[in-house]
Amino acid sequence: MKPMLYGVVGRFETPQALLAAIRTLREQEPGLRLEAYAPYAVEGLAEALRLPPTRVPLITLLAGIAGALGGFFMQWYAAVVSFPVNIGGRPLDSWPMFIPVAFEMAILCAALAAVFGMLFANGLPRLYHPIFNAPCFDLATRDRYFLCVRPGSVKGADFDVARRLRQLSRLGASDSGEVWS
Repeated sequence: MKPMLYGVVGRFETPQALLAAIRTLREQEPGLRLEAYAPYAVEGLAEALRLPPTRVPLITLLAGIAGALGGFFMQWYAAVVSFPVNIGGRPLDSWPMFIPVAFEMAILCAALAAVFGMLFANGLPRLYHPIFNAPCFDLATRDRYFLCVRPGSVKGADFDVARRLRQLSRLGASDSGEVWS
């Protein structure tokens, strides 16, 4: 299989330098496809990258509601339709006794949806990613910050690798290079 250019990556020493580089690139070319890698969450990075809002909270809410309704329905069906037992003269569909299980089902379904939604949104699990071929990328888990400029970002524009490498160096990247898949 012929290797394809994944992008051009630059290594930055501080999160402030990374954020400044992203903001400068966004001002110069708003349509660039940028990816940033940091050892920890950097405040303002998502806004600088202009990442779209995530759908994980909505998925979590919907799963919680579905879990609560499912738990409630399961108990109601068992108590009223499937196996009705009159205990102490109480009505069969006495809803207050269904609340604890419905609440627990809501929490369980919401938590599972949040975990799996996050994994799906992040594209995980992924055993291989081309960015791992970047020079010194193992420092991304310790104390360095990486910015990758992906090709195909601007319609009709060619991806000039040499120009992007110079651009990253001018923005303060201590090391930069091509990443091939």
